[in-house]
Amino acid sequence: MTETHDDLDLRDHIRGIPDFPKPGILFYDISTLLRHGPAWRAAMARLARVIRPYKPDLLAGIESRGFLVAAPLALELGLGFVMLRKPRKLPGATVGLDYALEYGTDRIEMQADAVQPGQRVVLLDDLLATGGTMAAGIALLRQAGAVVPASAALIELSFLNGRQRLDVPFEALLRYDD
Repeated sequence: MTETHDDLDLRDHIRGIPDFPKPGILFYDISTLLRHGPAWRAAMARLARVIRPYKPDLLAGIESRGFLVAAPLALELGLGFVMLRKPRKLPGATVGLDYALEYGTDRIEMQADAVQPGQRVVLLDDLLATGGTMAAGIALLRQAGAVVPASAALIELSFLNGRQRLDVPFEALLRYDD
């Protein structure tokens, strides 16, 4: 089992970048966490500890930073990994779901044979903000026959109430309240 380094404060390894990608937004940058080996290892071990009780068969990650969370966590847990991507990015037959954004719509897709009916799939991303993409990912996995026992992210922006859009338990290592 990977060391959790419980003495490490993961907040020390998340960089806030003001006015990115547009004025008024504070972007929580995980690249500083990714490049600090002990902190990244601790984050994966801590996520493994909270995800393991949901007994997943697979982990799914949302493009693109969700891949950086779900893939190493799947390896840590000895599980497979499924990619949820933007349209026309995956080879072979795909299934997809259109979903509403604040202004407009978007689409998320996965390979048609990525999950088998009844498989337990936990969905991961780097950050939960408004919850729209996470909710769409859960719906897409269910559309394909998966059971989604939970979802998770490294960071939750709790002031945006994204958790309220999810109908499964949600886990986050870090919460920012403003």
